[in-house]
Amino acid sequence: MTYSIEQIAKGLGAKAVGDVGLIVASVAEPASAKADQLALAMKPDFAKQLPDGAAQAALLWSDADWQGFGLKAAILADRPRFAMASLSAMMDPEPTPPAVVHPSAVIDPSAELGANVSVGPLAVIEAGARIGANSRIAAQVFIGRDAVIGADANLREGVRIGARVRIGARFIAQPGATIGGDGFSFVTPEAGAVERVRDTLGDQGDVKAQSWARIHSLGSVQIGNDVEIGANSCVDRGTVRDTVIGNGCKFDNLAQIGHNVVIGNDCMICAQVGIAGSTRIGNNVVLGGQTGVSDNVFIGDNAITGGATKVLSNVPAGRVMLGYPAVKMDKQIEIHKYLRRLPRLFADVASLQKGVSKSRDSD
Repeated sequence: MTYSIEQIAKGLGAKAVGDVGLIVASVAEPASAKADQLALAMKPDFAKQLPDGAAQAALLWSDADWQGFGLKAAILADRPRFAMASLSAMMDPEPTPPAVVHPSAVIDPSAELGANVSVGPLAVIEAGARIGANSRIAAQVFIGRDAVIGADANLREGVRIGARVRIGARFIAQPGATIGGDGFSFVTPEAGAVERVRDTLGDQGDVKAQSWARIHSLGSVQIGNDVEIGANSCVDRGTVRDTVIGNGCKFDNLAQIGHNVVIGNDCMICAQVGIAGSTRIGNNVVLGGQTGVSDNVFIGDNAITGGATKVLSNVPAGRVMLGYPAVKMDKQIEIHKYLRRLPRLFADVASLQKGVSKSRDSD
């Protein structure tokens, strides 16, 4: 589908300048853009690449000298990266599948499908499940007994939704995501080494071999509106109460959310984050890639963790954390600077020791 510069700018709430009737068919990076593509030159460093391509129009920042770049037209946005959200939706070539049910899909007669729901090959929808209107269920998706999914959902290939899971509107699950698997809950007949290590911070005591007994997961999962779960990410069901994810949360690939976890609204969980059971996370929290969060801790609103941070204790609201164990980011950077100076410090100390030894020998 093609758009004029004027149409795109209107859709973005941005300003169109120059030949606003110019037609573009897609978007591209500045250096590789063709004449019928809109170049994404959203900041000066990117705009420097415009002469390497053939773009006639570009998405630029609000006060950019678009004519100085030799363009015929431009879209000027106050926050170009935010404009990308609407622009990418306009330009997404993925077709909307027809609202049909593939003959190989297995759907229980008691399941309820809203209007215009599409169901792909080999999908399974169990008894009592309810799927909201305009939802897309791709190939090999499994939706368990009595699960509820709101309108306009997009479940990609191989997604698994467990029994009694409740999900709000406009849910997106990338391929292989699993919602509502059993929690990782096991216990030994007597207090074991792991419990003693936690209590003593390192002492196992008398080690005794014991087998693990499984604690069943009786709860389920509740997910709010406008949530996206990345490919192969997992959200475990609760042990007794439900695991809860608030509205607007976004999860990258390969994230693991343990049983009984409660996550607030509009949080961002990056790739390979692991959150252990019964942890509570506030609103607008960002956990950087490979962040690990211990069980039964609390992370306050608007907290941020840097990549590979390990959170072992509570984090106050608004705190920026880094490192293992997690400390304030500025403190961690200071610690790292001192660590880098240690080799020089040891060399200086060794030199001083030699000088003292020589002085003693001469005496």
